[in-house]
Amino acid sequence: MFKRRLYLKALLGGVAALGTGCTMGTPNRNAVSVNATRIDVLETLTRANDYWQASHQPTSWAFWDYAAYHTGNMEAYAVTGNETYRQYSTAWAEHNGWSGARSQDKAAWKYQYGETDDFVLFGDWQICFQTYVDLYLLDPARDRRKIARALEVFEHQMRTPNVDYWWWADGLYMVMPAMTKLYKVTGDKRYLDKLHLYFVWADQLMFDQEAGLYYRDAKYVYPKHKASNGGKDFWARGDGWVFAGLAKVLADLPKDHAAYALVLDRYRRMARALKPAQQSAGYWTRSILDPNHAPGPESSGTAFFTYGYLWGINHGILEHDEYTPVVARSWAFLSRTALAASGKFGYVQPIGERAIPGQRVDQESTAPFGVGAFLLAAAEMSRFVGA
Repeated sequence: MFKRRLYLKALLGGVAALGTGCTMGTPNRNAVSVNATRIDVLETLTRANDYWQASHQPTSWAFWDYAAYHTGNMEAYAVTGNETYRQYSTAWAEHNGWSGARSQDKAAWKYQYGETDDFVLFGDWQICFQTYVDLYLLDPARDRRKIARALEVFEHQMRTPNVDYWWWADGLYMVMPAMTKLYKVTGDKRYLDKLHLYFVWADQLMFDQEAGLYYRDAKYVYPKHKASNGGKDFWARGDGWVFAGLAKVLADLPKDHAAYALVLDRYRRMARALKPAQQSAGYWTRSILDPNHAPGPESSGTAFFTYGYLWGINHGILEHDEYTPVVARSWAFLSRTALAASGKFGYVQPIGERAIPGQRVDQESTAPFGVGAFLLAAAEMSRFVGA
């Protein structure tokens, strides 16, 4: 562990030296101290999370944008033990009745895009279950009320013959980890078997075998849709959802399950594909393979990639020496450019589904899901650098 810390410090020092050569108008604020420690990392995590919680009450809805923040907040709690963080997510869960979409009419439940209460089977309403399960497992009394709705929803969903629930890349982050977490709680193998079926369908729809990356959904598959350079257009945050989601699934998926080999293969292939697309300043552009399509820094995709890489390095799934330079550069960008001294986490592309030419993304651009992604990366970085 000591050797790992020294190696990271040396790399961060190298990144600092590169800071003066930032390209594409990136602010020259990505230099980092060569003495980065767990204390340093946790300071940045705390600064970002305290700023967010001081500025936002936990009375937001349970839809994906805020629910994604809470997946990061629970990781922040895991590495800090700060009870304020757990209380914040608990208040949010109570506000939402430990539920996602609230329709009780199962015959009317839908899973195409929708923000109303009848879209119970739509994954953007199911990501909240990840945090509910986490809070349930932290509860000594194991109050079943906290996961009752999650169990009800998936019990219905798994009884259907449908396999096309995850028709957009984001859904792989929203739902797959919820299903592996519920498997750990219940021991019910159906959660894994259905996850496998749903993932195979989604993978065949969106995974590009040549590029090793995922299209956001069927609308963006090449050559029907192209980037500005005429090539394939892979949206950074969309692939960020997938890469981070695969890491979360691998954390809980038994190695002897039939889904494991496919999930692991896609995770490693994405790691290889993303590495050469990283910009010298540490971030990934919104269109991963066409930096000029929507040039400049973007932090939410970068944070999800950083989390995914760090998780793999920390668990011996990704090769340490090959991928540590990647996270050294991306962490420098996230912690010194995207995160302001105030604690505001910026450079988050607004809600959308693609890289939009001409869209402004700067230090003032923030969003709950972007903060959540940063908290995931910071928590995993704190584990990487050690005590």
